[in-house]
Amino acid sequence: MILPIYAFGQKVLKQKTKLVTKDYPKLEDLVKNMWDTMYNAQGVGLAAPQIGLPIRMFIIDTIQLEDEKSEKSGIKQVFINAEILEETGDFWSYEEGCLSIPNIRGDVERNKEIKMRWMDENFEEHEETFTNINARVIQHEYDHVEGILFTEKLKPLKKKLIKKKLEKIKTGKVDADYRMKFTS
Repeated sequence: MILPIYAFGQKVLKQKTKLVTKDYPKLEDLVKNMWDTMYNAQGVGLAAPQIGLPIRMFIIDTIQLEDEKSEKSGIKQVFINAEILEETGDFWSYEEGCLSIPNIRGDVERNKEIKMRWMDENFEEHEETFTNINARVIQHEYDHVEGILFTEKLKPLKKKLIKKKLEKIKTGKVDADYRMKFTS
């Protein structure tokens, strides 16, 4: 089922999230619905707060960013109760966007490498180091479960330039090719 994506201004996007337990109701359905919602919106990641749930869960699929000539290094993964253990490597700037903030993009500095611990949808624990675009997408989605939006990491001038656009999104004055939920 395709769910509405919560737009900038929704309180759930700024909340610190709660741990997910093994007995979380209908977890399998939630995971499937998150994949359906993300693909419908043409995203590469989606965090539970973006569909209104203040829980520590997100999904990413960077395989779809690969082209025929590139090295096959993308991942498709569910992250539950993820924890960044270490951030290393040089900072690199890359233009990011967000399904909760349609039509706004901006350069964000992030570490090139991260070490993570998380559980998958079967509650099996994993620990792995991710680099480059995989690390970036994970960090972006991880920020969501920490109540941080990519716009908070933009340079001051860019923040000033997008302020009016953010206010429009908050009130529902934005075009998106997918269902959204706005503040009342």
